[in-house]
Amino acid sequence: MKWLRSSLGWLKTTPIHPQWLLGRRQVPTGVSEVMGRMLDVGAADQWLKAHCSGAVDYVALDYPATGRDLYGSRPHVFADAASIPFADACFDGVCCLEVLEHVPNPLNVIVEICRVLKPSGRAWVSMPFLYPLHDAPYDFQRFTEYGLRRDAERAGLKVVSITKTGHAIRAAGLLASLAIAGGVYERRGVVGILLLPVAMLAVLVVNLTASLASRLWPDWGPMATGYVMEVRKP
Repeated sequence: MKWLRSSLGWLKTTPIHPQWLLGRRQVPTGVSEVMGRMLDVGAADQWLKAHCSGAVDYVALDYPATGRDLYGSRPHVFADAASIPFADACFDGVCCLEVLEHVPNPLNVIVEICRVLKPSGRAWVSMPFLYPLHDAPYDFQRFTEYGLRRDAERAGLKVVSITKTGHAIRAAGLLASLAIAGGVYERRGVVGILLLPVAMLAVLVVNLTASLASRLWPDWGPMATGYVMEVRKP
């Protein structure tokens, strides 16, 4: 049911869409402060560029098998993030957002980020935590905040902060909505078509309920949609 995904595209900003609870893409705090050269690893459509300082020399890097073949991205450089084709200490900032789950060895990527950062350079790394398998077969792992910290410190980077994304109830609601929509997406034929309006109504109810509940109920730290980590090279 590929038609289902395309037909729901225009609904992405409405609570009928199963990913509505994710909200808009968030720019990590501090990215706009970077001056000099900024490397965007896994740049996709280069949305981050608009949020960088106007004085930044922005460089987009993506991996052919995912960036080009799955999403049609057109970066400045196609390369493996575990072997970044730039000299040591040549970037003032690096962003690597929602990439580490797609690489066989995340530590190798973080080591490369450390290598290309200038001393005192800043980097931002994010990874989903409670989120379904995606971009198969290039989806290999999910890390807790402690896993991210472990690899950053192994690479020689100083962890400045690790922030969870998604209220616990919104994270649960997101998974429920995706499970509902995913079941219909996998179902072929007349049954799938008949289930579609039921699924849309169920997703709407789950999304609105989770959104309201997240405003009224306390958050729970151990349950997150993902994590964003800021690091600095000593």
